[in-house]
Amino acid sequence: MKKTPARRDFIKLSALALGGLAFGPGLANGKPKNTHTLAKIAQGDEKLNIVCLGAHPGDPEFGCGGTMARYSEAGHKVTFLYVTRGEASDPQKTFAEMAVLRTKEAETSCAILQVSPLFFGEIDGNTVLDKDRNSGMEKQISLLDPDMVFTQWPVDGHPDHQVTGMLALTAWVRAKKKYHLYFYEVNTGTETMGFTPTDYVDITSTHEKKKAAMFAHKTQDPINTYNDYFKPLEEFRGLESGVKQAEAFIHFKAEGQRALISGLK
Repeated sequence: MKKTPARRDFIKLSALALGGLAFGPGLANGKPKNTHTLAKIAQGDEKLNIVCLGAHPGDPEFGCGGTMARYSEAGHKVTFLYVTRGEASDPQKTFAEMAVLRTKEAETSCAILQVSPLFFGEIDGNTVLDKDRNSGMEKQISLLDPDMVFTQWPVDGHPDHQVTGMLALTAWVRAKKKYHLYFYEVNTGTETMGFTPTDYVDITSTHEKKKAAMFAHKTQDPINTYNDYFKPLEEFRGLESGVKQAEAFIHFKAEGQRALISGLK
């Protein structure tokens, strides 16, 4: 769908606060200053098209499922683009067997969050960053025509996470940065590294829905994974931003959208 100038102007405004759902680290009580933008989204006047990349089934859900649930509940279109099907996650099963299991888990999880699943076709543990994959991801994202793209932070101990982040970054650059690009964290402290958030989203209202989506990934030991890694992280990001539970993001802005230091022109 071709985006009108008015819609583009709205998106430039709203995306600075994660579509009106987020707040920066310096805002008291987690309340956005731009309440007009928040009201517009709550009323559903403008619908955003959001794409969220994950290296494996479960990565978008665990990393930013609460935020994506808020978007879908507000009536925006959300697509999860999984780079692989998680084929290598159980050495006791064949890649084909695990692909079937984890694809079904992803579909169940996406139904809970009311988002659409897509698969890019790379192989778990064998993702490749090269000219052909960059071109393929650029075309895939272009077909989805997003207003906002979320992806994994590439400074990460898992090679598949690294590739996923760089594929999205390269596609964004090739698209002339026409949409907003956000990075999310997964297992910070053990996998994601050097992650300093620019934006936070209060996920208190969608926390239980996020957990249900995470727990749909039964092959991934979701209860222990959540309790050991994501529960502490959600609470820590909540402490940073003044709410009970939050998810954090790094926003890459195009040059013309970068904030200036106060007092200087």
